[in-house]
Amino acid sequence: MSIVDDEQLILALHQAGDKALMTADVDALARIFADDYVQHNESGQAFTKQDVLNNFRTGAIRYPSIVSTGRTIRVFGDMAVVNGSEFDEVEVAGRRTALRYVYLDVLLKRNGEWQLVASQLAKPHEPFTAEKQRTSNPESD
Repeated sequence: MSIVDDEQLILALHQAGDKALMTADVDALARIFADDYVQHNESGQAFTKQDVLNNFRTGAIRYPSIVSTGRTIRVFGDMAVVNGSEFDEVEVAGRRTALRYVYLDVLLKRNGEWQLVASQLAKPHEPFTAEKQRTSNPESD
C-alpha cells in the first residue's frame, strides 16, 4: 500500500470520526479509537478511550456540528501524525458553545487498520496586533 493510499484511509477515518462524534455513534468511535487511546484537552486534562465513550453514552457531551477547517496528514510507515483545525458546536450539560480548536492526532496501523492512539487539543490564541498592544499597555500612550 502506498503513502497516498494510507493518507486517503486516514482522511476517511477522520471524516467517519467527525460523523460518529456528531451522531454519538459509540460503536464507530470504539473502532476508531485504539484501546490505549488518550486525549488531552486544551486544559491538559487526560481522557481515556473509555472516558470519551462514556461521555457519549451518558449524553454528558454532544457535538451538534464539527467543521474541519484544515487537515495535514503525514505518514511514517505504520505511524501517522495529523495536524488539523476545526470549528465545533459543543453541548455540555445542556449548554451549547461554539469553539475553535487545533489538534494533533497520532495514529498507528495495527493488524492492517489505522486507529487513533493519542490526541492533543488546543484553543488557538487570537493573533497579536499593534492595536491589542496599545489597548493592553496603557503606559505606551
